[in-house]
Amino acid sequence: MQSLKNSPSPLKRPRLTPQPPPTPPNPQTLTTNKPSKWTPLNLTQSELSLPLTFPTGQTFRWKQTGPLQYTGPIGPHLISLKHLQNGDVCYHIHTSSSEPAAKSALLDFLNMGISLGELWEGFSASDCRFAELAKYLAGARVLRQDPVECLLQFLCSSNNNIARITKMVDFLASLGSHLGKVEGFEFHEFPSLERLSLVSEVELRNAGFGYRAKYITGTVDVLQSKHGGGAEWLLSLRKLDLQEAIDALCTLPGVGPKVAACIALFSLDQHHAIPVDTHVWKIATRYLLPELAGARLTPKLCSRVAEAFVSKYGKYAGWAQTLLFIAELPSQKAILPSDFCAIEENKSAKTKET
Repeated sequence: MQSLKNSPSPLKRPRLTPQPPPTPPNPQTLTTNKPSKWTPLNLTQSELSLPLTFPTGQTFRWKQTGPLQYTGPIGPHLISLKHLQNGDVCYHIHTSSSEPAAKSALLDFLNMGISLGELWEGFSASDCRFAELAKYLAGARVLRQDPVECLLQFLCSSNNNIARITKMVDFLASLGSHLGKVEGFEFHEFPSLERLSLVSEVELRNAGFGYRAKYITGTVDVLQSKHGGGAEWLLSLRKLDLQEAIDALCTLPGVGPKVAACIALFSLDQHHAIPVDTHVWKIATRYLLPELAGARLTPKLCSRVAEAFVSKYGKYAGWAQTLLFIAELPSQKAILPSDFCAIEENKSAKTKET
């Protein structure tokens, strides 16, 4: 594990002229299917709910392109997913050099080696509240994203809102190869670290990144200095224990424990990583650690919250935490029955009284 102190000095960045147009796809290597070609993914809504997976803060690159339909890039592939009337999921490959490679990348991205039904059965057995939520919020799946892409997205997320995060991520993505346009949205393959290394802090600040600009350019520089390459270094963190992976990520500029936990959970196969912010803190003090209600969240208590989730839900605690987090979003609370929300509020009030 290398620290910033041992990293080489950042490379000088050449000043770019106004942003060049993205590289268009090569028509000889990419194929675009007809819009009518949708293929069943053999997934029910209980294994993958698109509205509970894509617009809930895991990724900021997928766009809603129709009723119960989402479109996004996975590496060099541009793919749409949608629910059929019975809830099953099907997919359409808009752009790819290889349809089998695109499907393989899609299954990997969706973490399809993990049965959500089996996980939730275990969570529900140990937590009656989870069992109740699962009836209404089935199919909230944790994605397996490219680590470079995930890292840079969450560097944009610090003290930010979804609209602004999405705008920043779209700016970075626009530096990559153009993959296509679907329902008015332009899609690009995420740029390489080499391409990102050409972007200056000033350019990012001018694009509205604020103080995050220095973290992005600094992180790209550190990754570029890694022996064997930054992308390979990040992938190697999948083989480490969680705390080792968190510590390694925290050597990067702008990455703290919470951002590191997000990257670990959503791209590094660290399924028991718990990103602790004020929202997760509220969940923990309401349902797992009521004795801490009213306390101020500190780094030490962040660790205690993470331990409480793992103690309750086991080695896939991050997946359980994701569902509990989604249940607190206003858009998803609207799905829950009004009496369920009323019961929750009464329980919360009684907890505070005791």
